[in-house]
Amino acid sequence: MSIPPPPLPPGVWGVVATPFAGSTLDIDESALARLVEHYAELGVTGLTVLGVFGEAAQLSRPERRAVLEVVRDSVELPLVVGATGLSTAPVVEEAELIREVAGDRVAGLMTQVNSARPETVTAHFNAVHEATGLGLVIQDYPAASGVAIRPGDLTTVVRRVPSAVAVKAEAPPTPAVIGLLAEQTDIPVFGGLGGLGLLDELAAGAAGAMTGFSAPEGLIACVETHRSGGYEAAREAYLPYLPLVNFEAQAGIGLALRKEALRQRGLIMEAGVRPPARALPESLVPQLLRHLTALPRAERVPQGAR
Repeated sequence: MSIPPPPLPPGVWGVVATPFAGSTLDIDESALARLVEHYAELGVTGLTVLGVFGEAAQLSRPERRAVLEVVRDSVELPLVVGATGLSTAPVVEEAELIREVAGDRVAGLMTQVNSARPETVTAHFNAVHEATGLGLVIQDYPAASGVAIRPGDLTTVVRRVPSAVAVKAEAPPTPAVIGLLAEQTDIPVFGGLGGLGLLDELAAGAAGAMTGFSAPEGLIACVETHRSGGYEAAREAYLPYLPLVNFEAQAGIGLALRKEALRQRGLIMEAGVRPPARALPESLVPQLLRHLTALPRAERVPQGAR
């Protein structure tokens, strides 16, 4: 019998955007390297690459390789790497590239729930692990996959997939789902959705955050303070960031908002997004700047950023 892979350590796993440049929206490798180096300097537990926030579904196979190579060569952090497919063969094919490029740096292959039927999902995940040997981060994100599974059935899946190293729970109401998973499984559960429900998720038993909020310092402050000082201290630490968290959660333009915030902070050079993501309405930029300048001093917009 094979030894199950180790669970992901708790904390904040920074979800990495893919910066693009110019009218052709080519990958900006230098900006990507600078961005992941910034995450490492902040002290994140690890990085999540080629997820929804990284626009992985809009990248070609050579582009995905390039992203992985840049991240691998820029930082020494463990990596969770996303697979875009919803059936076994495409996920295994993506995993082959991931293993080839990132090797033992891969702490988990993030795979999406692909059916409402727990037996179908269980068979899929177990087949992926058998073919790849990778630990699996089970992502329940109906907004991206189009698949909804009942919380009790998701719990059943986690129990029947020995290779599961974490769950990324992004099906609202997330605190209820996280509470059930934390109570009935021994796998760490991470919140996402831009950090919108992070305080409630931590109170429900979340191990941390795995999301693309543009000021990950706030996620780290919240998670670490919750660990050391409890809920009230975490609430106080997170309050300065909550207006920006809420602003970035706007449906349809959240990705564009977060990339523009990263650009305004000097972490990437351009904020372009690839279709079908929607561009940011210029009329919202002044309000974004208000939110950014209200952050704690260390995270404010650099002078002359715009």
